[in-house]
Amino acid sequence: MSSTANGKNGTWRNWGGNVSARPAREVTPASVDELAAEVRRAAEDGLKVKAVGAGHSFTSIAATDGVLIRPQLLTGIRSIDRENMTVTVEAGTPLKRLNVALAREGLSLTNMGDIMEQTVSGATSTGTHGTGRDSGSIAAQIKGLELVTADGSVLTCSEQENPEVFAAARIGLGALGLVTAITFAVEPVFLLTAREEPMPFDRVLSDFEELWAENEHFEFYWFPHTGSTNTKRNNRSAGPEKPVPQLKSWIEDEFLSNGVFQVANWVGRAVPATIPAIAQISSKALSARTYTDIPYKVFTSPRRVRFVEMEYAVPRAAVVETLRELKTMVDRSGLRVSFPVEVRTAPADDITLSTASGRDSAYIAVHMFRGTPYQRYFTSAERIFTAHEGRPHWGKIHTRDAEYFSRVYPRFGEFTALRDRLDPDRLFQNDYLRRVLGA
Repeated sequence: MSSTANGKNGTWRNWGGNVSARPAREVTPASVDELAAEVRRAAEDGLKVKAVGAGHSFTSIAATDGVLIRPQLLTGIRSIDRENMTVTVEAGTPLKRLNVALAREGLSLTNMGDIMEQTVSGATSTGTHGTGRDSGSIAAQIKGLELVTADGSVLTCSEQENPEVFAAARIGLGALGLVTAITFAVEPVFLLTAREEPMPFDRVLSDFEELWAENEHFEFYWFPHTGSTNTKRNNRSAGPEKPVPQLKSWIEDEFLSNGVFQVANWVGRAVPATIPAIAQISSKALSARTYTDIPYKVFTSPRRVRFVEMEYAVPRAAVVETLRELKTMVDRSGLRVSFPVEVRTAPADDITLSTASGRDSAYIAVHMFRGTPYQRYFTSAERIFTAHEGRPHWGKIHTRDAEYFSRVYPRFGEFTALRDRLDPDRLFQNDYLRRVLGA
C-alpha cells in the first residue's frame, strides 16, 4: 500500500493517486546522522527537503522537486520505559508494526485511527486521529520528539525540554524539521468491546450528545441518499476476549467492506444513476455485531478500496447542525455519492495546529471513489464546514490558505514565528506549506 516512488521516470505518487512529484533525488538514510548529513547536503545544493512516509495524505504536503527522504530504514522500537510507561520509536515505523510490537510487549496506545498503514511520523505530523470522548489524536499521546532541523542539528523536545517546540512539532506538518524519533505514552494492553449497529440518521442526531457522553469511543457512518447510519461504540471491557470469528470477519471486513464495496463503486462510477439504489443496499448489508479484542484489532480495519477524502473538524457543539446542512445539500444537489460520510470526535488538546487545538471537536469526513469527479461535492461540503469555522485535516483535500488558518487557529502566529526561527531559509518549504502557512 506504500506509495511507489519509482516508475521509470522517478515519479512519486501518493496512495490516493491524486498527487505526484518528481524529486531531484531520493535518499533512504539508515541513521539519524545520515539523515542530518543529507539535510546539510541539500542545503549546500540549494535543494528543498521533504520526508514522505506511506503517502497516505491526499494533499501535496510531502511533494517536492528537491530531495525526497524516505524513512523506511529508520524503523523499530528504540526503547521501552516501563517505569514512565513510554516507548520510543523510529520515525519510519509503520503504525501496524508498532501496534503488533507493543501488543507482544503487553502494551498499547490509548487511541488510534482506523488505518494503520502510515508511518508514525507521517500520521502524527498531519494530525491523524480516531474517535474519543476523553482521548485525543495519535499526536496527543506524544511525550517526546527528536527532529533534525534545517541547520542539520538534532533537537529533542518534550514538556520539559524546548517546550515551545514540543507544543508545535507534535503536529508540525513537516515545516519545523524532519522527525526522526517519537516517544509515545503507552499503557498495559486492554480489551475493548465494540458494538456496531445500524441506527436511523435522525435518531443519531437527536441522541448525539448522549451517544457521545455514554461511550469512550463513538463514531458513525451515514450513507448519503438514505436515512441510515452504521454506529460503532467502543468501550473498555473486563473480557473475556471474543474476537470476530475468522470467516465472519472475512465476510464483513473483506468481502462486504472491501470486495463488494469495490464492485459497487465500479458500477456507480460507470452508471452514477445506480448509486442511490446501491446506497440503500450498502446501508443494510452490515448487520449488528458485538466483539471484544485488543485495541488495534478493534480500532483499525483494512481499507483496500482507494478513495479521495476531505475531512473537517468543527466545534463539537456544531456537529448536528453541520450534518443536517450536509444532508440537505446532498439531497438537493443531484450529486451521486457512493461513499459513506464518517463522523468522529476528539477532546480539546494543547497542540498549536491540532484540528482539536483548544476546542472539543467533531470530525466529518466526505469521501469519493478514486477516479470519480469529487470537486463539486467537496466544494459544497467545504462551504458548509467553513461556515462553522471548520479546520481541515492537514493531510486531506481542502482549499484553505494561511489567511483562513490565521482566523480559525488562535495560536497560528505562534507556529509561524517558531518556523521562522527553526527554518528561516525555508529548507522544508513546498507549494502546500507556502499556501497553508504563508511565505
